[in-house]
Amino acid sequence: MEKVDKIWLDGQLVDWDDANVHILTHTLHYGLGAFEGIRCYKLDDGRSAVFRLEEHTRRLFDSCKIAMMPMEFTEEQINTAILETIRANGLDECYVRPLVFMGDGAMGLGATNPTRVAVVVWKWGAYLGDEGINNGIRAKISSFARAGVNSLMAKGKIVGHYVNSILAKREVKLAGYDEAILLDPQGYVCEASGENIFIIRDGVISTPALGGSILGGITRHTVMTLLSDLGYEVNERVIARDELYTADEIFMVGTAAELTPVREVDDRTIGNGSRGPITEQIQSRYFAAVRGNAPAEWLAIV
Repeated sequence: MEKVDKIWLDGQLVDWDDANVHILTHTLHYGLGAFEGIRCYKLDDGRSAVFRLEEHTRRLFDSCKIAMMPMEFTEEQINTAILETIRANGLDECYVRPLVFMGDGAMGLGATNPTRVAVVVWKWGAYLGDEGINNGIRAKISSFARAGVNSLMAKGKIVGHYVNSILAKREVKLAGYDEAILLDPQGYVCEASGENIFIIRDGVISTPALGGSILGGITRHTVMTLLSDLGYEVNERVIARDELYTADEIFMVGTAAELTPVREVDDRTIGNGSRGPITEQIQSRYFAAVRGNAPAEWLAIV
């Protein structure tokens, strides 16, 4: 991770080395916090823009509401803070991490310490690698299932939820794979450790339904919109594990991973073992969108 000059913390830009918290920060101990992952891209016309900034910030506030974490800042103030932080660091492309966390003061599960907010930006390439973007990754079904909808609030991007993803990711990485796929408590396909999943069979595109244990991905929504523009219909439905094995194409989507093909699941080759034609088509359309060929409301110019 490449150090930058400034971090936005509680309303002010501070030097990277001064953006520190106390060891008794509540979120560090108990995991109650919320965050977002956002990307800023350099557009084809030379400007830079944050992709779908307002939607990400809205979800951040939704997560805080779910977690019962009061915010002293408005969505507009956080949007401004994100753009300000990018400008302060002179970056034309970057990953953006807004983080809302409970500060120090009291300990224990019932504590209600002040809510703190940070915005960090840094340079970050393809999350699953350029090779994965072009030729696909190897995935494995994890032994760790995604939590049920009444165990953890799946529609919140909550800090502590990601322990589940970390365990799944470490498990499959140690076994030699690139990414984990998690099933839901009923045994159906849910999502990857940090991405939503799409499968294609005989030209029909399917993805797990939003009402289950998946996070409502903004990249997922983006891709579904772009697929509709290209004339494809996406079925949101229950997907069985073995449907992954017999799919013609599979791809994963997320802000960090962008749009990454899957060439293998559980040692079964998917399709011909490389990026499929529909995946390549939507991948090309997605990267065109983030570079400026998108509705104006999706692009927050820096």
